[in-house]
Amino acid sequence: MARTKRSRRSYGAGEWGRNRVRIFPDPKTGMFQIEWRENGRRFTRSLKHRDWRRAKRQADEFAAGFVGPDLNGEAEAEPEPLTLEKLFEIYGEEVTPTKSVCSRQYDRGALAMFLRFFGKDRKPATLSQRDWDRFIRARRAGRVGPSGRPVFDRTVERDLRFLLAVLNWAARSRNEAGELLLDSNPLKGLRVPREKNPTRVILSQAEYEALLRVSAQIDWRFRVALVLAHETGHRIGAIRHLRWCDIDTGSGVIWWRAEHDKTGFEHRTPVTDEALRVLEEARKANPGNGDAPVLPARRDSARSVGHGTARDWWNRAEALAGLERKRGRGWHSLRRKFASDLMDQPLKVLCELGGWRTAQTVLQCYQRPDEDRLKKALAERRVNPSPS
Repeated sequence: MARTKRSRRSYGAGEWGRNRVRIFPDPKTGMFQIEWRENGRRFTRSLKHRDWRRAKRQADEFAAGFVGPDLNGEAEAEPEPLTLEKLFEIYGEEVTPTKSVCSRQYDRGALAMFLRFFGKDRKPATLSQRDWDRFIRARRAGRVGPSGRPVFDRTVERDLRFLLAVLNWAARSRNEAGELLLDSNPLKGLRVPREKNPTRVILSQAEYEALLRVSAQIDWRFRVALVLAHETGHRIGAIRHLRWCDIDTGSGVIWWRAEHDKTGFEHRTPVTDEALRVLEEARKANPGNGDAPVLPARRDSARSVGHGTARDWWNRAEALAGLERKRGRGWHSLRRKFASDLMDQPLKVLCELGGWRTAQTVLQCYQRPDEDRLKKALAERRVNPSPS
């Protein structure tokens, strides 16, 4: 009886010791290999394609004796048409693994969402303006997506830009016969919805101090994460995944790993005395070392605390501190506060400290001068008038 092992992406047909055949992808090329035994010797041959269904059919025919090792039965077989399921499968095996952990998780979720919405047998070349508009309406209304809730245009924009990236990649990539997977991107040039006035809340100093006062009542891990987010300006995802081997308390330096950074930016930054003090508190509460996480999960100390737990900490802290709920005020508002607090520093220095790849991102999305800073700029202008 044939059996598929999805986790290992291999397929076996036939009986052990008799006519057992196995197919599996070559880790270097992604092309499927077929493996069998004759007189105790193991043989492997490339099928020279990445078509999962075709490879399974070849394995079944080989095990049944319909074709021999030369697989002549497939010599004149026509290649199966490219479907969304096949395209997404190729992209997920060849491109997604090269991305950071966060990006890989998003890729898998987005590909599954598009597959459910458009259908696994849909040919990507037939996608059109109608499909584009239909997806936008459904995504906004919450009829598609993992949460089942309505989303804003910023989320829709991210999803559609990812779909465009997949189709653009397919229009540049060739199959084993040297033919392009797609002749062209059928959705190229369509207008992507954009948030007109995106909510980019910056946590105020008073709000931070209010959260800090109640942080110990929530969880020691929340206090550590809160201070590190404020003092380093890094994303909560990167902070959650910190391990003791990433921290050099003697030199006062943290190593931020690429696999835990949204943009895959690996870098080291010095930290403040406040950050070092809270790390010492973490060491007392969690006396781990080496590869142990700084912020361990409650049920499994070998794993880092989850995103959902960090979100719940924030919501509980806001309520305990008496802060009114405000859309957009969360862990990322601390990153914006960091960028705005250091507005007087050279952009190159700020980018290195906060882990931004480009200064343009900081200027467009993170920095916002407050009223006091604007008044100070005007006062300095009056004190130092320009020469006539």
